[in-house]
Amino acid sequence: MSSRKIPLDDLLRKGPVAINIGVREFSEPLKKQDVPVAHVDWSPPAGGDAEMMALLDKLL
Repeated sequence: MSSRKIPLDDLLRKGPVAINIGVREFSEPLKKQDVPVAHVDWSPPAGGDAEMMALLDKLL
């Protein structure tokens, strides 16, 4: 990942870019405003079950 700084005027001219992780519905209002959105379909490992995640951690 680059640590290159983006000048403020570039951001204002080009507009924001959003990355939506998880709940797809959060990206819909941005799309309606023509904001570029990249959606990442993500959910917690083992469905968020702490006991199952601990077992998975032992496997890794």
